[in-house]
Amino acid sequence: MGTVEDMTKGVNYASAGAGVIFSSGSELGQRISFTQQIQQFTDTLQSFILNMGEAAANELISNSVFYVSIGVNDYIHYYLRNVSNIQNLYLPWSFNQFVAAAGNKEQNLYNMNVRKVILMGLPPIGCAPYYLWRYNSKNGECIEEINDMILEYNFVMRYMIEELGLELPDAKITFCDMYEGSMDIIKNHELYGFNVTTDACCGLGKYKGWIMCFASEIACSNATNPVGSIPSN
Repeated sequence: MGTVEDMTKGVNYASAGAGVIFSSGSELGQRISFTQQIQQFTDTLQSFILNMGEAAANELISNSVFYVSIGVNDYIHYYLRNVSNIQNLYLPWSFNQFVAAAGNKEQNLYNMNVRKVILMGLPPIGCAPYYLWRYNSKNGECIEEINDMILEYNFVMRYMIEELGLELPDAKITFCDMYEGSMDIIKNHELYGFNVTTDACCGLGKYKGWIMCFASEIACSNATNPVGSIPSN
């Protein structure tokens, strides 16, 4: 993880494929769940306390900005894949509440002197090339039933953050709406310099969403022309 001096400049706990739910992304191999990432931060805090003292460590943490972006894999690698028959156990609204509640670790972070948090909402997964291919989108229209789930999840998270703001008045928790920002880029892509938003840059099948990139030869021929910048799944 680096020396304590290095860590005071910033620490990244992100793990590709990880989700709020421990099992999310398990088919991708080893990954570190959100709960484990919180534990890693706890270990980092202990290292700070041991090396600089409790007061200095707490001041450092309270003045630091924590960026939390997680949840996509709980949908693309768990709910939408219907792992463990989850769709029959949870309707979309119930699943959204479950994931939002499980991912609401701000209270735990607050108890460790965290005061500044940026919490990212989820992007429009229903616009990803894989789902355009899988749901047989005719002309690249986003899959509404998937995006409706994401909108509901973001609504729940925004509400929880507002409630936390009342409970923890000295905390500054900011919700970043990735959905609206992404949809603006998709709908007005030419203004942002993008030619295509329905196709992945690399892959096979319609919208290049059937099989992800497995060889550099099938990638975009002109990397300076941002065609299909949306991830394939």
